[in-house]
Amino acid sequence: MSSPDRMLSILDLFRDDTTAVFQEAVMAHLECSRATAYRYLKSLTESGLLTPTAGGAYVLGSRIIELDRHLRQHDPLMRAARDVMRAIGDELHANLMLCSYYGDKVMCVDRYWPDTSIESSYARGRPFPMFRGATAKPILANLPPYQLRNLMLWHADEIRSAGLGENWDQFRANLKRLRAAGAYVSHGEVDRGLLGIGTAIFSPEQKVVGSLVFITSEARTPPERLALLQARIQSAAKQVSQNLHAPRANAPAIGILPSRPRRLKSPTSTVAADAAVARPSKRPSSRRR
Repeated sequence: MSSPDRMLSILDLFRDDTTAVFQEAVMAHLECSRATAYRYLKSLTESGLLTPTAGGAYVLGSRIIELDRHLRQHDPLMRAARDVMRAIGDELHANLMLCSYYGDKVMCVDRYWPDTSIESSYARGRPFPMFRGATAKPILANLPPYQLRNLMLWHADEIRSAGLGENWDQFRANLKRLRAAGAYVSHGEVDRGLLGIGTAIFSPEQKVVGSLVFITSEARTPPERLALLQARIQSAAKQVSQNLHAPRANAPAIGILPSRPRRLKSPTSTVAADAAVARPSKRPSSRRR
């Protein structure tokens, strides 16, 4: 990894069971010297991503909160899904989750939860593996082949335990069936007693960017209700994908920096310059001979 990659990987040390990170943990994680660990921690602290506390410990910094607020307000996927989730959730009195993914993890990025009698371990920001549940499998089924091969290479045991295949051919065939079905229904794969009904969301380039999922009680979902939820989750996800296609009005341009302001002249220098222009020059003009 490059030096910036190594430095940012320090943030991977923060998990559910981690309250703080110490310099020794960074040294072990990166297999680096104390001086290098100190330099990386200093840079992350100066950027606001980490904050030093008592006893030489480091915790996540306030910049994380600032970025999270910006994400909630401006993330394209969340903006495209927010009204759709609220409308269909209220109509059907059904809980919904919006999920995204990175690497080999899927994560809930937003929830709309009108039925508070249902509890799920899928909290916003908590990562889960890519191989279980209606949040993950619709994304998995629509990944390009090169990503699937990498997942098979590095996570073969997890893929087998999830019942997705003993080898590459079985894995690919199972994902093809999931993709053709449109919506995937999971029965207690993550939380016992809960059903997940999920389908994929696509970018304007037809790349999978996430999933939209109903979470409901298995005991309180008869077959006709399940069939309704399967149909409605697909139409809702299609609407979210269409919203991603439509550019937002008055959206600021990205990547265009404001022009550098010109340095203003001081009042005294401006007056002097004006006087010099008004005052005729005593030097004769030079001519070429």
